[in-house]
Amino acid sequence: MLLLSSMKQELQNINAILADACKSGPISYCDFIEIALYQPEYGYYKAAKNRVGRSADSDFYTAESLGSVFAELVVAASEELLGFDAAGARFVEIAAEPETSLLSQLSTHPFKDSAVLRLGDPIDIKGPVVIFANEWLDALPFHRLLFKDGKWQERGVSVSDGALREVLLPEFTEPLASESHRLPRSAPEGYQFDWPLAAEHALSALLKQDWHGILLLFDYGKPWEELLQNCPAGTARTYHKHKTGTDLLQNPGHADITCDICWTPLQQTCEAAGLDTVRLESQEAFFVQRAAKAAEAIVCESAGQFRINSNAMPSN
Repeated sequence: MLLLSSMKQELQNINAILADACKSGPISYCDFIEIALYQPEYGYYKAAKNRVGRSADSDFYTAESLGSVFAELVVAASEELLGFDAAGARFVEIAAEPETSLLSQLSTHPFKDSAVLRLGDPIDIKGPVVIFANEWLDALPFHRLLFKDGKWQERGVSVSDGALREVLLPEFTEPLASESHRLPRSAPEGYQFDWPLAAEHALSALLKQDWHGILLLFDYGKPWEELLQNCPAGTARTYHKHKTGTDLLQNPGHADITCDICWTPLQQTCEAAGLDTVRLESQEAFFVQRAAKAAEAIVCESAGQFRINSNAMPSN
């Protein structure tokens, strides 16, 4: 009874925060997601809870939660890609879950040292590095749009009679307004587009820092054309207790909110920043091409017994 009472009070508190944010009028979905995920006291990613893993108490799996195999493959691929000795590089992980990290799953690693940045931590990276981020960009807020009455309109959130409700905003909010020229002039009526602009800004800020080495981004995403032609319902979704949902307003602060990132502008940003080689590959192809020897060694060492639980497949 005390646990239920505590959870009910927490819900009331985050709803009060959202109501206060909406007191002067509706807010964008981007602002709503920012509060729901990152509000300092009650945000989903700020709470001390088990979000990722195989237990019934967590909300979703990621590839990193499947065990040491993933960590071994990432390290092996990093060593192959580095143009210098791994012993001279720092391994920096962005968006690791609390009290865990990729390298913590290994007894040893070849890097000079390592650093772990949690979701929401400031990012300041210098020198020779391997930067690794598993589902960092798709954990950032995003804008939601709807093509209605012959034009793109931004979807927002209001509070009415104490309940969260979806509305259409009278005009684009910033920074969406400054990027709206990139949208196609026409689309099927009712087409929905979830636009992760924050992911673009976060990557751009990272690329402006004084580091050199390799950047490995593991995320769910699609090219620009696919998001705007083959995803009429958008890609936004929630994860709670290993179930997906489409109602982003349900249980704010207690469910993950995400969408597919858009790879096309991210590739363009990397190329504009002068990165020598920019490749978009499936996770499987990446490991086959960059860590084949390590994968072979893992299989041989396991004597035919693959070390990942076959029932533990990632949900996000």
